[in-house]
Amino acid sequence: MVPGTAPDPGRDSGQDSGHFTLPNAITLARLCAVPGAVWLIVQGRLDMAFWVFVAAGASDGLDGWLARVRNTRSRLGAILDPVADKALLVSTYVSLAAIGVLPDWLAILVVFRDLLIVGGVLLLYVLGEPPQIRPLMVSKVNTVAQIILAAGALLLAGYGWGDAWALEAMVVAVTATTIASGAAYVVQTARRPR
Repeated sequence: MVPGTAPDPGRDSGQDSGHFTLPNAITLARLCAVPGAVWLIVQGRLDMAFWVFVAAGASDGLDGWLARVRNTRSRLGAILDPVADKALLVSTYVSLAAIGVLPDWLAILVVFRDLLIVGGVLLLYVLGEPPQIRPLMVSKVNTVAQIILAAGALLLAGYGWGDAWALEAMVVAVTATTIASGAAYVVQTARRPR
């Protein structure tokens, strides 16, 4: 920094760094990988879809790390990152259910929970009561369980490993945490002060 000049607020204080950042480019690439992953699943190339899913997961960690290290956080990234994550997870669940690898009711449950949360947030905005959005611990556990199940289903089915009991245990875990997470958000919203 040149003596006598003011610090750049976007670089030094963690404020918005603009739209065109490396972390945002990585997040956008992850979002663009979603159609490819869906196509691979529908075509029965679950082995390749597994690696696309793993790469997308690694990119999720990388973009967050880069945003922190390079101090390039942005409002666009804060919105785009969860959208890319949800698009990948929901698309993977729906695609795996469509080809019979995961139960269709589980894909419906996962999609419904996300629609319930997003719909609730939108409704509160329309009513002029913007919610304080803060992730709950049960929601974080649910996301981890969903990721493990999606990756596990792609790996087991893609490489022909027949561990049906492991897949069933993961389905039970995702079902329980999805229901608990959705219910927790509803309760949290109902208890919020007016």
